[in-house]
Amino acid sequence: MEICVVGCSHQTAPLAIREKLAFSPEQTRAALQLWEKRFPWVEAVLLSTCNRVEIYLASEMATIPPATDVVDFLGECHGLTRQDFADLCFALCTPQSLEHLFRVAAGLESMVLGEPQILFQVKQAYQWATEMGTVGPLLHIVFQGAFRAARRVASETEIQKRRVSIPSIAVSDFGRAVFERFEDKLVLVIGAGKMAEETIRYLRAEGAQRIVIINRHLERAHQLAERCQGEVRPWEELPVVLREADVVVSTTGAEQPIVTREMLSRVIAARLERPLFVLDLAVPRDFEPAIATMPGVYLYCLDDLMDVCQKNREARDKELPRADEIVAQEVGSVLANLRQRTVGPVIQQLRKDWESVKEQELRRLFNKLSDLDPAIQAEIRLAFDRLINKLLHPPLSSLREYSQSGAHQEMIEAIRKLFRHS
Repeated sequence: MEICVVGCSHQTAPLAIREKLAFSPEQTRAALQLWEKRFPWVEAVLLSTCNRVEIYLASEMATIPPATDVVDFLGECHGLTRQDFADLCFALCTPQSLEHLFRVAAGLESMVLGEPQILFQVKQAYQWATEMGTVGPLLHIVFQGAFRAARRVASETEIQKRRVSIPSIAVSDFGRAVFERFEDKLVLVIGAGKMAEETIRYLRAEGAQRIVIINRHLERAHQLAERCQGEVRPWEELPVVLREADVVVSTTGAEQPIVTREMLSRVIAARLERPLFVLDLAVPRDFEPAIATMPGVYLYCLDDLMDVCQKNREARDKELPRADEIVAQEVGSVLANLRQRTVGPVIQQLRKDWESVKEQELRRLFNKLSDLDPAIQAEIRLAFDRLINKLLHPPLSSLREYSQSGAHQEMIEAIRKLFRHS
């Protein structure tokens, strides 16, 4: 039995690589379908967010493909070769893989410590994999443990009670560097997902009055506008609203930039030198990076937030020891559960075999002594039961003890050979 994770994150790879590896929901499902065809014996969950692309794998047979093959698989899904990004990836196996997942779900590996959106993203990745049939009993146990750890970190520490999200940092630290106030600014939000909604909430708190939402799917834009008291404009009017806007927040799932330097050049010419603050929170990026060099345009992406997020993290590091303790407890609990899955069938089979031998001998004895009093038969049966339990106690105790320490596989093989189990 083995559980591994292979991937990259904001801690190992720059945005330029992460956006090339990012999976949309449709691409995630297609990748899981392809994985199921190639490695049907290996469970898989693919997690793709703005800050990480990771694939979690598990197998009862301990025959998970090597990390290099997994990297090749991720690259193949995007037309990339191993040389393009392999040195920016990491690979972890049991128990480090569990610790990593639990920390990710709890927001402890996020750019902003304790940010809440990651738990929803992990749950969504698990749900998609479940729907695609790539989640089996092992990853079910592991991800339920991760969700449990995340809930405990949220409720038993101050990390999320004091959290500051990526949108809030972007608005307060970068937006305020461009504009002193937002009350008289037109805010354009491109996209209608959770990140867009969260950013709108912080902009409202900073005083923004007029917010225009543009999204390819008009219905989702109207739903968000209704919740956030915003206006909706059709996708085709994006260039027009860019001319009018002071602040732009973009959070789409587009695979290619939706605003190019050429397109924005025409927009800037009509803006009469008014500054334009652009917060590109999308992965892949919605705005071409070259736009950052245009006069009057202040373009910030996720990687620009890293230094500010690090300072924010330092202020709350005192909560980490307790969070780490919770993660360690939940990892230990899940590992014990997983090991018991391996040990349990061996114990059951051993008992079943010995019970079979006992019943054969009792039948033989009672056939010879057919006139035995039922009370004496019961005493003999009880004596046989006690004998079986005493004989089984040492090997089963050792097996349970080794399963808790993690060195159970060798003991299982020894018992199988000793008692000739398959």
